[in-house]
Amino acid sequence: MKIAFIGGGNMAAALIAGLAGKLVPGANIHVVDPNPASLEALQRQYGVTVAAALADSAAGEAEVLVLAVKPQVMHEVTQQLLPLLQAAQAAGRTPLVLSIAAGIRAADLARWLGGYQAIVRTMPNTPALIGMGVTGMVASAGVNAAQRAAADQILRAVGATVWLDDESQIDAVTAVSGSGPAYVFYFIEAMQQAAGELGLTAEQGRQLALATFTGAAQLAAQSADPVPVLREKVTSKGGTTYAALTSMEASGVKAAIIDAVKAAAARGKELGEQLGSAG
Repeated sequence: MKIAFIGGGNMAAALIAGLAGKLVPGANIHVVDPNPASLEALQRQYGVTVAAALADSAAGEAEVLVLAVKPQVMHEVTQQLLPLLQAAQAAGRTPLVLSIAAGIRAADLARWLGGYQAIVRTMPNTPALIGMGVTGMVASAGVNAAQRAAADQILRAVGATVWLDDESQIDAVTAVSGSGPAYVFYFIEAMQQAAGELGLTAEQGRQLALATFTGAAQLAAQSADPVPVLREKVTSKGGTTYAALTSMEASGVKAAIIDAVKAAAARGKELGEQLGSAG
């Protein structure tokens, strides 16, 4: 399989790290990016081939084109990509277009690419940078079984995948897992601050908060018990955990988190409409 990355930023680099020499040889990965430092680093580290511009690249030979550019420049990039896709189709090939750009709807990509339908839209998250991400994925009607499997393989290189039945669900994925790491970091910040106010050092608070989150998440992942049951097992009536959770409930913490996730989903939908208005 030959894969071309249009964009060589952090998420693209994470995917390349998971793919090169494992799923595909580094020489089968091509990266297009205007930043010479990024290209040099990727070429040196993974043995990929590189180009500074689509017009000078080998992207047209790829079976999978990964769109890893900022959403704001996606329309411009698709206009440069369109002739490459048209040439591939004229030669009897239908490359898979795999988008990891936030907010760009598959329907808008298809419109910008002249009605092209072999598109998989994805929403990865930043833990992909350490191979522990989770990616929501949805395939357009023109994606065949082999292309769907290829898309799944590529994103599994950096974590788990969750396939969706309808693209409208991507906004929920964005709100829960795409933005979700920031919610976790926010809670860790609060725990560290509380530790300091209770007399622990900054390093002690950091160690305790991080180990607690890591351990609790792994316990939830490995236990047969659902999360509410795990919470109840830690909560003795009248104990310290009970006091903390009662305080959170009184402050409306759970309701505030739910409202925040819904706000993120609404903003994701709004951004999709704004970004898709180009062209």
